[in-house]
Amino acid sequence: MEKGKHKLRKFRSQKPKPEFDQKILDIARVTRVMAGGRRFSFRIAAVIGDRKGKVGVGVAKGSDVSLAMEKAVNNAKKNMISVNIVDGGIPHEVLVKNKGSRILLKPAKVGRGVIAGGAVRVVCEFAGISNVTAKMLSKSKNKINNARATINALKQLRTKPEILKKDDKKGKEIENTNKVSVEDKEKK
Repeated sequence: MEKGKHKLRKFRSQKPKPEFDQKILDIARVTRVMAGGRRFSFRIAAVIGDRKGKVGVGVAKGSDVSLAMEKAVNNAKKNMISVNIVDGGIPHEVLVKNKGSRILLKPAKVGRGVIAGGAVRVVCEFAGISNVTAKMLSKSKNKINNARATINALKQLRTKPEILKKDDKKGKEIENTNKVSVEDKEKK
């Protein structure tokens, strides 16, 4: 009998690992007033990510928490974005406004960690950013708006090659100034 139980334990411990990590940002019981009385449902905001550059935020309502959670995760998968990560951090500073939220993301030195609060911290960690400094400049405490503002900020991140491809004229000017400075150094 013990052998059979032991096999069952092994089987239970070998659950497939989910492809994305997920975390609930906010749970709210919302009420709809009808002619017969009040109807209650649950609104959930969830963040999912693979900690390797993909992250998404989803919001959904359901009659119970588990149903709302499932819907929110599916919504987050639909709204998944890829993030440009350079040396575990972000390539440049970005300031974004989304409704009442204003978020500032700044690159940090390697080893500094994620210096951010609330929803911004969760989104950055699930995106796989390990070195960033963030500040919520608005007084908004709305987790959903703060998370969406962070997603919009991460969408705006560009690496140097992307910037050079998009803006050839500016890219050529930058290359020319670099050549001039190198030539000046060689003359000296």
